[in-house]
Amino acid sequence: MTIVLHAETLWVSPYVFSSWVALREKNLAFAVRELSLIEGVNRAPAYLAQNLTGKVSALEHDGFCLSESSAIAEYLDDVFPRPEHAGVFPADPRDRARARALMAWFRSDLGALRDERPTVTMFFGRATRPLSAAGAASAATLLRVAERVIRREDTGLFGPWCLADSELAFMLHRLILNEHEVPTRLRVWATREWQRKSVQEFVRHPRPATLDERYWAIPANQGATRPYL
Repeated sequence: MTIVLHAETLWVSPYVFSSWVALREKNLAFAVRELSLIEGVNRAPAYLAQNLTGKVSALEHDGFCLSESSAIAEYLDDVFPRPEHAGVFPADPRDRARARALMAWFRSDLGALRDERPTVTMFFGRATRPLSAAGAASAATLLRVAERVIRREDTGLFGPWCLADSELAFMLHRLILNEHEVPTRLRVWATREWQRKSVQEFVRHPRPATLDERYWAIPANQGATRPYL
C-alpha cells in the first residue's frame, strides 16, 4: 500500500492541514510530495493529468488520486474504517452530519476573515491592518457559531475528538494568533485542541524562513490563492 499526500511548500494550507491530521489520526504511513503553488506546479500538464482540478491537498492511494480535503477525509474513513483505525468523523449519524456541515461551512463561508487573516499571518508574521467591517462581521459570525457548538472546554464538539474539532481550532487561531479578542471559553478550548499531537506536527513542520514575496502576486483567477486561505 502506497499513500502520498500532495502538499504545498509553505505548509500553511488549511486543506493540507485537514488531510495531514486525518492521516496522522488514523496512524497511516504516508509520503509527502511538496508542490510550489507560487511557481504554478499545480497547473502543470503533468500534475493536471493526475489531478483533474489541480487542487492541493490531494491524496494518492495505490494509483487513485483524490483532491478536496473533505472528500479525502471521507475516503479515508471509508477505506480505513473503525475499529482497525480511528474514525475522523463522529460515529453517530447526526453528529457525523453536523461535523460535515461545519467543515463545509469553514470552506464556503467566512470569506472576508480568510481574505484578511490568511494562513500566512498564522505562520509567517501577523497581520498589520485592522479587520474591515466585512472582516469583523465574518469574525463575529465565527465566534457566534463557535459559542453554540463548543459546549465544554475539555471535550470535543461531539464528545470524542473528530476532524471538525481540529478544523474549528484552526479557524479560531486565525484570530488568536493575530491577537484578536476571543472569549475565554473559546480560547481555552481552541488552545487545548491546538496542542493535539497531530495538529502540533503540522504546526511545527519545517517551513521556509521567510515568505516568498511572489505569494502576493499569485493571480486569484487562477485558483492558486485559495489553498493558502
